[in-house]
Amino acid sequence: MRERAPGKLNLTLSVLGRRPDGFHDLDSIFARLELADELDIRLSTVGREAQSDAPLSDRLVVQGDPDCPVDGNLVLAATRLLRRHAGRALPGLDLRLRKRVPLGAGLGGGSSDGAATLRAARAAWSLTMTDRDLAALGAELGSDVPFFLEPAPLARVRGRGEHVAALCAPGGEVGVLMAIAHGPLSTREVYAAHDALGRSTATQSGTARLVERLEAGMDAATLSSGAEQLRDANDLWAAAVRLRPALAPLRDRLEAVLGRPFLLSGSGPTLFALYPSRRSAMKDSKALAERQDPALRESRLIATAIERSSP
Repeated sequence: MRERAPGKLNLTLSVLGRRPDGFHDLDSIFARLELADELDIRLSTVGREAQSDAPLSDRLVVQGDPDCPVDGNLVLAATRLLRRHAGRALPGLDLRLRKRVPLGAGLGGGSSDGAATLRAARAAWSLTMTDRDLAALGAELGSDVPFFLEPAPLARVRGRGEHVAALCAPGGEVGVLMAIAHGPLSTREVYAAHDALGRSTATQSGTARLVERLEAGMDAATLSSGAEQLRDANDLWAAAVRLRPALAPLRDRLEAVLGRPFLLSGSGPTLFALYPSRRSAMKDSKALAERQDPALRESRLIATAIERSSP
């Protein structure tokens, strides 16, 4: 069977404080992308059967990104987690992951791969687990995983990531142009830098305002034209720039050339702009590529769209 594992954007991200467990309480609006990895999964034909943490029971092949590790991959972490939950011997799995979502870019690719694995392995092993059970396991796997287990493409995510409330997606197709600076940023290091800066979040107004506008009903053009209000709605911007100073001039250059605000997704280093359609995002992506601007040479451009709600 095949599962999509889409990336995500953070349209807003408020860091409310460090928790006793070392994680942070957040208030963020997540948006799922059309850009997605693909996971193929099937029961092994060679009779491997094992309990929770037998290292050779499940086999993973990764394609599309030579830097994506097999050891430590959340795909295998997800199968081990399900095995422990089942508490009995289960057939081995053969898994093939085709990577399209860049690693370490603040797009949630690894968490999405883990969520896709939980869904697919539950079905492959015919496990009698509710969606709520699966979400609880997902929270153990990673903070962003519960969002990717929900069907809604847009949601308000709070707590460590375990509280997910679906939001009304904008009408029409919201295009996205991403500029991804070369080299990943460690989420852990960005949050540590945020703590070291001693910045406290005095308001969640960016998230609250966008929730109100979405609930009132808005279309893609309205969201993209109002993106300036979201430009500073990610509390991790200063920390990301501290670790990757080149992000600030990159954003300045993108905005000067395209005349659109660029936002930071997650802990970075992805910068993105919103458009009234995928086509308009692709048009600007092509124009940037043709400029051969030295200031933009060290970033990868990807045009995509936010997933739309199912009819």
